[in-house]
Amino acid sequence: MKVLLGLSGGVDSAVAAYLLKSAGYDVTCCFMRNWDSALNNDTLGNNTLNDDICPQESDYNDARKTADKLGLQLLRSDYIEEYWDYVFRNFIEEYKKGRTPNPDILCNKYIKFDYFERFAREKGFDAIATGHYFKALETEGIRHYYKAADLSKDQSYFLAQVSRKALNYSLFPLGDIPKSEVRRIAHELDLPIADKKDSTGICFIGERDFREFLKNYIPMKQGKIIDIDTLEEIGTHEGVYYYTLGQRKGFGVGGNRGPYYCVGKDVLNNILYLTSVKNESYLDSDSAYICDINWIEYISDEMDIQCKFRYRQNDNEVHLKKLTDNEAILYYPQKVKSVTPGQQAVFYKDGMLLGGGVIEKTYINGTDVGEWLDQRVKNG
Repeated sequence: MKVLLGLSGGVDSAVAAYLLKSAGYDVTCCFMRNWDSALNNDTLGNNTLNDDICPQESDYNDARKTADKLGLQLLRSDYIEEYWDYVFRNFIEEYKKGRTPNPDILCNKYIKFDYFERFAREKGFDAIATGHYFKALETEGIRHYYKAADLSKDQSYFLAQVSRKALNYSLFPLGDIPKSEVRRIAHELDLPIADKKDSTGICFIGERDFREFLKNYIPMKQGKIIDIDTLEEIGTHEGVYYYTLGQRKGFGVGGNRGPYYCVGKDVLNNILYLTSVKNESYLDSDSAYICDINWIEYISDEMDIQCKFRYRQNDNEVHLKKLTDNEAILYYPQKVKSVTPGQQAVFYKDGMLLGGGVIEKTYINGTDVGEWLDQRVKNG
């Protein structure tokens, strides 16, 4: 079987390539170039960012050294325009609405498992492969998808928007392998990236401060910080777009009632609402409206399942009630904190990935959380 593996320049995809080659697959590697700092800055007439923010050339050099070490061919494909159109623009537009998007999920959906998949098919490959920690199991000729054996590295959350068609065309060699074993194999092979740190954050931001990066695309506009409990003005923020529901620091305010949490953003009036940890119940919701659902595994219109509302979060028991093919309401009477519009709700059934969708609205006791906060302010 001819396999095109996305080689990122990191240790995970390198070991994935080795495992596939050892298993007898005819492996070719491909480095995906998704961002060009100079080009994308010029697009917005912004020359303030350094070219080394997203060190893709360095990653490409690491990928080339790895491919050479493994005796594999390395191709290179560019998706700069596609990444800009389908990932980056969405990222900025969502932040302008006061929401918190996840560009890694969109990158998987549109780039790695769409444009890259098309590239592989056009080149005559039988499958694509990646270094994701994610597991595919086949039962009676049907593939099902599960969390990786190494739950601390599991990346199923980021694959919930990928189509079943693309997943069925993909191989995931690291599904049953812990990260420690991946590092051991890399050292045993004397790979040049054996000790390379895992990439964190978003490629186009790199090591730059997140808020400083956003200022280049969403102009800073100072406004009031209001204590939702006392309705007193307690400080000045740099722009509501730069803050996230549940955020615990970075507000520049203190006092006897702190530390504070972000509990709401009034984008129209540019007001940021905080509460002290003593009143963090403002972060609670007990149900959520989910839209743009991608079903990988559909079971029934109404079911008890598990859900992640953030990547680094334990599963939450929820009851899902389908509204339309791509809309549903989730109920979780035990309440969950900081369920944030714009982020993803990812569905599981005993470790099996069912799919996921965008958190559009959250509710508490039947009332929209945003409207409830507005009423709290209006009524004093």
